[in-house]
Amino acid sequence: MSQTTRTNPLRDPLDRRLPHIAGPCALVMFGVTGDLASKKLMPAIYDLANRGLLPPGFALIGFGRRDWTDDNFADNVMLPAVKASARTPFRDEVWQQVRDGIRFVSGEFDTDGFARLADVLREVDESRGTGGNHAFYLSIPPGLFPTVIGLLRSHGMAAQDHGQWSRVVIEKPFGHDLKSAQELNEVVSTAYPSSSVFRIDHYLGKETVQNLLALRFANQLFEPVWNNNYVDQVQITMAEDIGIGGRAGYYDGIGAARDVIQNHLLQLLALTAMEEPTSFEARQLRAEKAKVLAATRPPERLDLHTARGRYTAAWAGGEKVGGYLDEPRIPADSTTETYAAIRVDIDNRRWAGVPFYLRAGKRMPRRVTEIALGFKQAPHLPFAETDTAELGYNALVLRIQPDEGVTLRFGAKVPGTQMEIREVNMDFAYGGSFTESSPEAYERLMLDVLLGDPPLFPQHEEVELSWKILDPILNYWESLGTPPDDYEAGTWGPASADEMLARDGFAWRRP
Repeated sequence: MSQTTRTNPLRDPLDRRLPHIAGPCALVMFGVTGDLASKKLMPAIYDLANRGLLPPGFALIGFGRRDWTDDNFADNVMLPAVKASARTPFRDEVWQQVRDGIRFVSGEFDTDGFARLADVLREVDESRGTGGNHAFYLSIPPGLFPTVIGLLRSHGMAAQDHGQWSRVVIEKPFGHDLKSAQELNEVVSTAYPSSSVFRIDHYLGKETVQNLLALRFANQLFEPVWNNNYVDQVQITMAEDIGIGGRAGYYDGIGAARDVIQNHLLQLLALTAMEEPTSFEARQLRAEKAKVLAATRPPERLDLHTARGRYTAAWAGGEKVGGYLDEPRIPADSTTETYAAIRVDIDNRRWAGVPFYLRAGKRMPRRVTEIALGFKQAPHLPFAETDTAELGYNALVLRIQPDEGVTLRFGAKVPGTQMEIREVNMDFAYGGSFTESSPEAYERLMLDVLLGDPPLFPQHEEVELSWKILDPILNYWESLGTPPDDYEAGTWGPASADEMLARDGFAWRRP
């Protein structure tokens, strides 16, 4: 049988095979003293420069209350962060290139501070050739967003004039509920058009999440069975083996559902369940994701198909760890959940009748994020009872982290004279198949911000649709007036979560 090799008509062979390099620009980073800046953002900037993806005249401007000079910020803050967390080798010539463009503005979120910031931006436009192209990264508490965006607008730094661009990057959470998300969008839209607003969801920058699109739409093998004729359940899991660490001020009152399900897991659901887009252009991807989220509804019986929990003191990972209420600065009467599990259903032709189970938790036995599609059993099994006690489910599992790859589980014959069936796994691992290392999620996303490439960033419509799904569940939990169910640290969550699936005849996967 002959085969015809077909080229991709969407790829320009003279351009698309080469990495995209950001043009002249400056990045202003608010919240430079936080963990996110030191562990993720600053190392990502260095890695981009080390890969040759930033222009020589790139400028990085830190803004904060500390009384630092440019040299203090470069040598005592950013350099240690780069050496500790960068993924590419340290090279002095690359560091010097980055260092030459580093500035620090000491100030408050007030008129004087932003006047100094505007002066520094004018200076780097001239000295570094950044051409009036500026991105503002808001790694700050959401309550400060309106103040900062208002000051950027009033000082002319949000203007889109004469071919120059200004972009704003917002870290999650995108509001606390639907109402606050809508209010936040109103604030942002007064200063920036939607095309200049980049809402960071770092899970969408992970290579394996993007590979979900390749798996579905580049292979004829999977799409014919990607529907309710063959799939009987979908489980999306994000488990962490750590507690809240030093995030008590942020986490308490937020909880697992707001912190993870509203953004990360519902975005994974949308990518898993959406129809094939006409292209991978941002508008087309967003349209298909929005359709799925609009068709997604919370369970009718919130008492039967939701569960929440809170970890208690126990042995986990070989050490004795405290419970959530033992963590520093957590009030004794807190009702914040550290584990959340929900069932949602999608009311469309492809997925009608297929439950989607989403769960997220801290102090789990291991760190893992995965999407697992469980398939229906064959309608006829021509095997004797002695051949196999019970055939398990075929499953396709996409491992997002930490062992990125894909696992296909199916039944196979055990070697020997008898017909005996046993479940086996077929594994694909990124590390074993590709020699080049995957870029870190923030590295990819920050480059997309500087390029103005928005496919991986959710727009406000997706954010609001996600809150519409989650709000009824959060309101129900709040109405109970009781604390979450206990589960021991190092276990897979409360018994109520297992009971939730058992009612539907399923059980949680043990990753």
